[in-house]
Amino acid sequence: MTRIKRGYIARRHRTKIRLFASSFRGARSRLTRTITQQKIRALISAHQDRGRQKRDFRRLWITRINAVIRANKVYYSYSKLIHHLYKRQLLLNRKILAQIAILNRNCLYMISNDILK
Repeated sequence: MTRIKRGYIARRHRTKIRLFASSFRGARSRLTRTITQQKIRALISAHQDRGRQKRDFRRLWITRINAVIRANKVYYSYSKLIHHLYKRQLLLNRKILAQIAILNRNCLYMISNDILK
């Protein structure tokens, strides 16, 4: 049986992988086996970091809301504000509340005063 040389198909596959790893340093952007291993690791890290990014942003929003609330004695704590928001069925998520807290504090104070009534 004759040996089959894959020719341009294999080359096209390798160049496609190399384009992904072109920004990597050293052998990780030059050697095909190392590139494929590094690509797998990079994709795994990207997948993990998408979840971590969601956690980090949620923590940031909570910190911002809590800082504004405690600064002007609107509420004593963030948890009580969120509890009363749910009780009154005001559907404002933490991202929107954090934006309101930064850009328009008076609006946040109006919301919190409305909850207290």
